[in-house]
Amino acid sequence: MKILVTVKRVIDYNVQVRVKADGSGVEKENVKMSMNPPDENAVEEALRIKEAGKAEEIIILSIGEEKCQETIRTALAMGLTEEF
Repeated sequence: MKILVTVKRVIDYNVQVRVKADGSGVEKENVKMSMNPPDENAVEEALRIKEAGKAEEIIILSIGEEKCQETIRTALAMGLTEEF
């Protein structure tokens, strides 16, 4: 069995979100970004399933800008062994 885990890059939960001056959205420039906390839980659970021998492979997927690679690298650092 293969496990697909999707991860999303979001504003870090410890950062206070600020609204842009023109009110068009939130300020994302120079703000710390991290993996969505529920996605971290999903990666950890996928690792547990693989370690129990119930899965052969874990695939991490993130869709977005090139900066999403940082989020994928975070998932790899949690214990995954290969990058595709």
